[in-house]
Amino acid sequence: MNKEYASAAAALEGLLFDGMTIASGGFGLCGIPELLIAAIKEAGTRDLVIASNNAGVDGFGLGVLLATRQVKKMISSYVGENAEFMRQYLSGELELEFNPQGTLAERLRAGGAGIPGFYTKTGVGTVIAEGKEHKDFNGQTYILERGIVADLSIVKAWKADPSGNLVFRKTARNFNPPAATAGKVCGAEVEEIVPLGSLDPDTIHLPGIYVHRLIQGQHEKRIENRTVRKKEAV
Repeated sequence: MNKEYASAAAALEGLLFDGMTIASGGFGLCGIPELLIAAIKEAGTRDLVIASNNAGVDGFGLGVLLATRQVKKMISSYVGENAEFMRQYLSGELELEFNPQGTLAERLRAGGAGIPGFYTKTGVGTVIAEGKEHKDFNGQTYILERGIVADLSIVKAWKADPSGNLVFRKTARNFNPPAATAGKVCGAEVEEIVPLGSLDPDTIHLPGIYVHRLIQGQHEKRIENRTVRKKEAV
């Protein structure tokens, strides 16, 4: 089975439809599937429900889909550093399902593992628990969280072989593996495709059985910086 495609648009052909759910890897500016996001933007697919740790920043990552008003709902942990996200949410234009970060990671992992739901103590007694089933185990209260199964997963890796085995680089692994497994179909973009058999099996972070479509491309290297005060003159 040939998993390699010439472009992000070609890799997503026949997969996109309005109202679909997408699981996206990435954390902050690290490990963002920017080429696949750009292809979704160009396709004009609308009313998207996107499960991702955050929504990128203004003008980069999932932020480009917010700018074009293609996102209906975000399932996220962190929503800072994105003025358009805040504007849409506070004005009621964007739905938001907040998740504790570990809960979101486990919801994606559970969806990929065929687990429909799990109990966790995280969020008990907060707004996170509202409307969810509560159950006591050994004198402790837990809430039921549902696994996430997406119509499509989009992820970014460092290297791949033609079978789709993926290697992520350091912290760029982040939410990418669980997001990849949660999708009915997974599209991956990588910096380099290496010959079959050249990857040490012990270095593979995600087996190719989870990856259906693969592209190679150039990526923008962004670094997050936060200045808290002006530097004093020397």
